Amino acid sequence: MNFSIRDAVKNDMPRILDLITELAIFEKEPDAVKITSDDLKVFGFGEHPQFHCFVAEVDGQIEGMALVYKRFSTWTGLVLHLEDLIVSQAKRGCGLGTALLDSVVTYAKAIGVKRVSWEVLDWNAPAISFYEKKGANIMREWNVVQLNEEGIKNYLSKL
Repeated sequence: MNFSIRDAVKNDMPRILDLITELAIFEKEPDAVKITSDDLKVFGFGEHPQFHCFVAEVDGQIEGMALVYKRFSTWTGLVLHLEDLIVSQAKRGCGLGTALLDSVVTYAKAIGVKRVSWEVLDWNAPAISFYEKKGANIMREWNVVQLNEEGIKNYLSKL
């Protein structure tokens, strides 16, 4: 199968949102996606872009994406966070995930970060195996901690 990896453009965001929704369904969170393609356009392509996105195209159709953004580690300095690496269900196992991850790691090196970080669900054995084969360290002793919008509101109400 022939495919190409390229930087996403603003007009790709509706398809990016489709892939994000597909991932949410796979992760058993079908109603969790609140962002819109317009939000993605504003945050990714505004005056101060908040993320960088790569897309995998097969025959002119976007079948995968990897969305990253910079953050800072007090231990190592600049870090690239891989928010999502998604390949459409129909195209998994065809090399798109590897090509997208290759692009992310190449980009990370080019911008001078010291680490690339991301999360993976503990029950997603195929993804864990994929990442381990690529040399990633799965840090099972760490937990993801978040305050969602309601949690932020509740927290602030107690100050």
